[in-house]
Amino acid sequence: MGHGHGHGGHGAGRAADRRRLKIVLAVTGSILVLQAVGGVVTGSLALLADSAHMAMDAGGVLLALGASYVAARPAGERTTFGYHRAEVLAALANAVVLLAVGAVLLVAGASRLADPGEVDAGPMVLFALTGLVANGVSMAVLSRSDTGSLNLRGALMEVMADLLGSVFAIVAGLVILLTGFQRADPIASLLIAVMILPRAFTLARDALRVLFEVAPDGLDLAEVTAHLRRMDGVVDVHDLHAWTITSGLPSMSAHVTVTEEALAAHGVGGMLDRVSSCVAEHFEVRHATFQIEPESHRAHEDLGEAH
Repeated sequence: MGHGHGHGGHGAGRAADRRRLKIVLAVTGSILVLQAVGGVVTGSLALLADSAHMAMDAGGVLLALGASYVAARPAGERTTFGYHRAEVLAALANAVVLLAVGAVLLVAGASRLADPGEVDAGPMVLFALTGLVANGVSMAVLSRSDTGSLNLRGALMEVMADLLGSVFAIVAGLVILLTGFQRADPIASLLIAVMILPRAFTLARDALRVLFEVAPDGLDLAEVTAHLRRMDGVVDVHDLHAWTITSGLPSMSAHVTVTEEALAAHGVGGMLDRVSSCVAEHFEVRHATFQIEPESHRAHEDLGEAH
């Protein structure tokens, strides 16, 4: 016995996210091509290295966009929940890439503190300004989303890492130009890593929580149980489970034991409407499945209680 709800708003939000990702991919791809051509024409190794970094970010955005399209595929006979988890897997992949980038920056920054070398600060500032403008546009586009998508968060963090890199590179370049302090460059790399790594860990943790079907943040199952048990006619709530299909789509299932009088007064459908409305209004869970059981059936719940 279940009770379902539509997810049209969820789908519309994801469609808007895909449009944002396309814009960001176009911006990133344009800057990537511009910097690659400029590196070949000018012979600038720094510009070629920056274009390679942009290529990695474009790959992250492309991964997020592809995952969003896969997640939009309809459910099938065997894929009853659809492909929503594709977005979560893409977010986890982006988190792993960010963790790797942060680790590389930490190692490279630490090694260059001892031997900073010479940095051509003038071109460094100009290239960083180009990246700052492009990433600023991308950040503004992605930040307008309100879906809470882990997939979009992964793409946003890729862009944010670049934005931080551009800001710190500009500051470091100016410091080198004005003071000749060459260690400003590796210090900037270390600061970027320190800011990236905690956020990457958080993104990976949130993705893993969804994959391991941990109860959604902020949802107290003991409180849900107590709330349902206070409803007129409800005797017991057991086998309560809550998980997240994908970010922004929490789900719940439970067995609800009710009195014979409640069943006579409201019927199974009426009780389903009451408990479903309760968790939707009070706990914002709109994808819930309940099994309504008469009180006389409690003696047959041994199998459920064993789990």
